[in-house]
Amino acid sequence: MTGDLRGRAAIVGVADAASPTGQLERTGRDLEAAMVAEALADAGLTLDDVDGVCHTTSSMGLAESLGIHPTFTDSTNTGGSSFEVHAEHAAAAIAGGLCEVVVSVYASTPRSDRRLGRPPRRPARGVDDPLVEWELPYGLRLPMAPYAMAATRHMAEFGTSPEQLAQIAVSTRAWAAMNPRARYREPITVDDVLASPFECEPLHRLDCCLVTDGAGAFVMTSAERARALAKPPVYVLGAASCHDHAMISQMPDLTTTPGVVSGRRAFAAAGLGPDDVDLLMGYDSFTITALLHLEDLGFCAKGEGGPFVADGRTGPGGALPMNTNGGGLSYTHPGMYGMFLIVEAVRQLRGECGERQVPDVDVAVAHGSGLVLSCMSTLVLGTGATL
Repeated sequence: MTGDLRGRAAIVGVADAASPTGQLERTGRDLEAAMVAEALADAGLTLDDVDGVCHTTSSMGLAESLGIHPTFTDSTNTGGSSFEVHAEHAAAAIAGGLCEVVVSVYASTPRSDRRLGRPPRRPARGVDDPLVEWELPYGLRLPMAPYAMAATRHMAEFGTSPEQLAQIAVSTRAWAAMNPRARYREPITVDDVLASPFECEPLHRLDCCLVTDGAGAFVMTSAERARALAKPPVYVLGAASCHDHAMISQMPDLTTTPGVVSGRRAFAAAGLGPDDVDLLMGYDSFTITALLHLEDLGFCAKGEGGPFVADGRTGPGGALPMNTNGGGLSYTHPGMYGMFLIVEAVRQLRGECGERQVPDVDVAVAHGSGLVLSCMSTLVLGTGATL
């Protein structure tokens, strides 16, 4: 996104579904339709207003099931960063006059699917998949092993400690304690994280994201139309994406993600920098994922992520609130978590988060991570005060 698109589109409606049990009653299209309806109601719009659809599997199938005929359609799937990419594309499409009201939706119920014996919804890997030939035969455990490799390299190169990574999980759990829908709310300590079993050394179980049901949606429209709708608009000030590998063995540097590029470009488009950010919603599939975001987005220098988080800086009362809903580590994680970053950022910017509300939030970043640290997409979002 270039600077001339700054503030020309806004997120006007959001919805998400999560449960302390980790399970939801609805599934599939029924759950997606419920999220679309809730997000549209949040915006004060209806399905008749929608002329743009984003979906990670089939935007055409979703539109058919909703009975709408969009002029803008997007089935981009970059894993967990897909929804930040959708927002970037939608903002450009709205500014370019391709459409006026865009909805993006996500729903996945892996926990219920497993309990009820339903087949997994992700496609099986074929024999022509390079991962099958070059990585899986050597014992690469997915999804943990690629992140364990990144954590091991970061520790070796910069002296990052297990205790510093654990502090990210501790701070995130402190936010979850204030979210009644979070899967886990009981406080934890650094010692608790280190005492939990290894999933893939050096990552302990509490360094790893949840497996839960979850769903969400957001609605975007033009800045002009947004000002007349039900809720205060949340403007897209900057957006950018970058990917540099698909398999972890092809990652150019295990300690540096493409977020260096997406973050720099998104901040430039917004005319802002890390010091202007009041809230960071950074994808936390693992504690190392969140730590890399802090460095690559410029909140601290490369290699300084460990000391940066060690004093609870990202938790309640800290200088950089991060993942205030409890994140993928404690709130919910149905597989592609990027939708929930956007939903929480919007609610914080609108001042709707109750006990966990951060004071005076005018600028928030939603930073998605897809596949194995492969595709990063950065949204810089702001209130009307930033225009």
